[in-house]
Amino acid sequence: MAALTLHTVPVAGGASLTDNLTAAAGGGDSAPVGPGRFLAVKNGDSGSHTVTVVAPGTVSGLAVADATVTVAAGKTSLIPLPRLFAGTNGRAAITYDGVTNVSVGVFELGG
Repeated sequence: MAALTLHTVPVAGGASLTDNLTAAAGGGDSAPVGPGRFLAVKNGDSGSHTVTVVAPGTVSGLAVADATVTVAAGKTSLIPLPRLFAGTNGRAAITYDGVTNVSVGVFELGG
């Protein structure tokens, strides 16, 4: 599982998310979680791909379902990464149903 690097997006704008994307790892990726953080997934493939962010715990004794997002061909999706997705290492575990032409990056809103 590859560890994705966190990038800051200025609140004033002017940043390009696509400049900081990297190829999705076949074995999955991990990402830092927290307020204002999100995963950008760009699908350059000819078919849709499903991204799963594992929810490892419970809230008030209730199991939390994994987040699954289908990214259509040629589209980019943004997936929030709240602390709810933190595993024992403090990072979210992310898997993909396929990684052909899929690029990802982790971002947070900043100054």
